[in-house]
Amino acid sequence: MAKAEWRHGNRYHRFIVTTLPQGMSDPRHLYEQIYCARGDMENRIKECQMDLFSDRTSSHTIRANQLRLWFSAAAYVLLTALQRLALGQTSLETATCGTIRARLLKIATRVTLSVRRIVLSMPDMFPCQHEFALAHARLRRLRQAI
Repeated sequence: MAKAEWRHGNRYHRFIVTTLPQGMSDPRHLYEQIYCARGDMENRIKECQMDLFSDRTSSHTIRANQLRLWFSAAAYVLLTALQRLALGQTSLETATCGTIRARLLKIATRVTLSVRRIVLSMPDMFPCQHEFALAHARLRRLRQAI
């Protein structure tokens, strides 16, 4: 399958060359659901490599490199679940994993442990306070529902 675009004014004419038999699929469906979905999947793979460092397989053993890939895959699953379950209707609803990691997880926070609780003290100037509090409340509601 290949795609060619032709620009005429402000309109794009898209042509897809495929080996599927004629009449097998609607052209719009073929372009939007199959061709674009493949490109979107490539973008998700690149996001995992760049933002979650799954391309760092420089250890001397195969097992260590495999463990790194597992950790990156687990982090990707957790961040996309966080985005889907807790960050809907926020500024991070469509953010990449790297943006979520930088804005919500990489925060200078003082952790105070006691016998009965853990207290997190975040800076007053934390720009994503609202998103963090909303995500925390939504995750607590999910936990209570289980």
